[in-house]
Amino acid sequence: MTDVYTLGEPLGVVSSGRVRHESEARLDVCGPEFTLAVALARLGHRCAYLGKVGDDELGARALTVLKGEGVDVADMRVSEGLRTGLLLRESRVARDLKVTHYRTGSAGSRLAPGNVPVDRIAASKMLHVTGLTAGLGIDALDAVRTAISAARNAEVMISFSVEYVPDLWPSVREAEEVLGELACAAHLLFLRQDELDLVKPALTPEREVVVDRGAKGASVRADRMRYDVQGWQVPIVDTAGAGEAFAAGYISAALDGLTPQERLHRGALLSAAAVTSVSDWQGLPTRAEL
Repeated sequence: MTDVYTLGEPLGVVSSGRVRHESEARLDVCGPEFTLAVALARLGHRCAYLGKVGDDELGARALTVLKGEGVDVADMRVSEGLRTGLLLRESRVARDLKVTHYRTGSAGSRLAPGNVPVDRIAASKMLHVTGLTAGLGIDALDAVRTAISAARNAEVMISFSVEYVPDLWPSVREAEEVLGELACAAHLLFLRQDELDLVKPALTPEREVVVDRGAKGASVRADRMRYDVQGWQVPIVDTAGAGEAFAAGYISAALDGLTPQERLHRGALLSAAAVTSVSDWQGLPTRAEL
């Protein structure tokens, strides 16, 4: 049985300073579900990933990483004649990262309901999906909905990370409608503090809601109780990937049967590991390193 099944778009990512002046850059592969899958696999969980990549070098690199990390990629698809999507991250002193998306028409954005293996999701312990994948287009959104329906019908636990990226949505109103719908279908909900207003209908007492409060740490409301954890005081190299790493740590601890407070603790550990590395996922720990 698969512990966690997830679906999303693997991406190339180029990280640099201000591009118009910088002469050096770093190439990697990323994606929120990509990072989560790698993190869970390193902790010894059986994780399966569904996505599409182009028949290009970035796609080959993404597949190589996933396979090398022990992620089940049996459902991955290589789309001939299409490109793997790309992100450009520019770091500025004392400012948030500037992220530019080059993913229109990418292979990953063509994920469709017909690609979703209903039987494999039904045989998993948990399904994890994100609002970022849902925002890639109507086909990708329908794929997410199909996966959620398969999980619900099989009584599989559903985990949802809001992952709101304004550039992917025509309007805030449309984002609220879709993200609210998906959040209400989830048993476990991850979101940043600034995303609370987007999914108000889902913030009910019976749902396990994990909130990233930035420098203040994180909190969870579970079983009608609130638990908190402080953020780790570590040297920050790059904050990209921290949220996905936190979600992976929390889910890992939940799969291990740990308490909400212990889940927060493991989430914070993985988040700290992520921000101390230049990569979203390369600095994440193995089970032995926890």
